[in-house]
Amino acid sequence: MIRRRLAAAALALGTLLSSPAAWAESLADTLVGAYRHSALIEQNRAVLRAADEDVAAAMASLRPVVQWAAAHNFQQVDGAEGVSSSLEIAAQMTLFDWGRNQLAIDIAKEQVLATRESLVAVEQDVLLGAVRAFLDVRSAEQQVALQENSVTVLTRERQAAQDRFDVGEITSTDVALAEAQLAASRAARAAAQGQLEIARESYRAAVGRAPGRLDPPPPLPKRPASLESAQDTARGSHPAIRQSKRTVAAAELGVAAAAAERSPTITGSVGLSTTRSSGDSIALGRTTQDPSTLRAGIQANQTLYSGGRLPAVHRRAMAQRDSARSALLNISRQVDESVAVAWANIDVARAQIGAIDEQISAAQQAYEGVREEAMLGARTTLDVLDAEQNLLQARADKITAEANLQLAHYQLLASMGLLTVEHLKLGIPTYDPSAYYNAVRNAPYTSTQGENLDRVLRAIGKQPRN
Repeated sequence: MIRRRLAAAALALGTLLSSPAAWAESLADTLVGAYRHSALIEQNRAVLRAADEDVAAAMASLRPVVQWAAAHNFQQVDGAEGVSSSLEIAAQMTLFDWGRNQLAIDIAKEQVLATRESLVAVEQDVLLGAVRAFLDVRSAEQQVALQENSVTVLTRERQAAQDRFDVGEITSTDVALAEAQLAASRAARAAAQGQLEIARESYRAAVGRAPGRLDPPPPLPKRPASLESAQDTARGSHPAIRQSKRTVAAAELGVAAAAAERSPTITGSVGLSTTRSSGDSIALGRTTQDPSTLRAGIQANQTLYSGGRLPAVHRRAMAQRDSARSALLNISRQVDESVAVAWANIDVARAQIGAIDEQISAAQQAYEGVREEAMLGARTTLDVLDAEQNLLQARADKITAEANLQLAHYQLLASMGLLTVEHLKLGIPTYDPSAYYNAVRNAPYTSTQGENLDRVLRAIGKQPRN
């Protein structure tokens, strides 16, 4: 008996866990799925890691470069043959360049910070796309249910018209009108079902899986007290503005770097070489080895005349700086506009929902009244069908307006730079852009640094474990 009860309990639990209600997805689940599934985010993470390596490459310019060279030569002069072999190892290092290499490092660092902001912008786009996909599926499901109900109602209306025609209360024209409206409703249902399939495919593309049963959206995000407050937040938080600021900083450093190109460069070098020679065994009959040669030196060089190239490079850097400044101003204005548009969309959607609620109430009352009057012969079948269509359209408009209100709130968050996993508190581990940077910024070569880099690569899934 106990075993049977346990089996029954297990079966009931399995049924509960497999039921659609148990697996209903919230908007937060959708956002988490989109964040983890997005190939676009992965692509831009790789772009950021490439920018991190630019810092390492710039840092390497402060260190010596060690090279080796080997040569083997053969020659024949007046019948005498000879061969020679040489081996050299040399090191060269920039000792002083008036800050050019350091400026290159600083530029690379600013570009890394700009690329990080670009990654945040991509994250916002991915999450906003997931919100839109979630709302589209829910709206499409509601539209299908609405059209299904309309088909049911119009089927009854058509049957009522047929019954009244059979007893001679109405003409065949009224029956034809009911049949035409029923056919139109079935066509609208098919169209709504098609839109639902499209919305599901968009959801699959955004989240990486087909939508199940979706929960109602959570309470609307709280918006700032005023439009001006929202715009102030956006100017400090929006990733496009922050990225543009970093681009301006890099352009400013680029001007300084272009000016430094006219300064001299002092380099030091050291090298060790050896040569081994052998002559024709008949003519010379010997092999010689020159003593090893050690050389060291300091060189200084400066371009005195470049045909106008260096001044052109300097002017180009200044033009790029001016362009970056103008781009920052333009982006700031665009962000202000996007915040204002999202703010207005919220107000418009709220006003629409209020008006549509009144429209639905009036349309419902009108439909019921016209239907009763038609039963008494005071209204025609066409009047009933028109009233039903007005009620249906009002309900469909409310579905759209409610989805627009939800979407506008999240568009406002995105316009303010706050539509991120961290700000939404989705409770999942996020990508740490500093981990890879800290592992490579000093151009790791030693075994300890290499092991640290290996751990970072394994953490982000770019290197298999041993």
